[in-house]
Amino acid sequence: MNDEGIRQQLEMLKVEHRDLDAAIIALGEQQVPDQLQMARLKRKKLHLKDRIRLLEDQLVPDIIA
Repeated sequence: MNDEGIRQQLEMLKVEHRDLDAAIIALGEQQVPDQLQMARLKRKKLHLKDRIRLLEDQLVPDIIA
């Protein structure tokens, strides 16, 4: 995958990450929040964060100083 493809995928993942964050906040504001659903969303958000970091590492060259 080239840099432009990585950047596009990275942007899509960041949008999805923000959407999950908003969903978690909305779920937490409910009178009786669904703890299982919240845990699932948080786990998915962490997985997305890992994928984002992986893609960002591909864009930044590893320079040994």
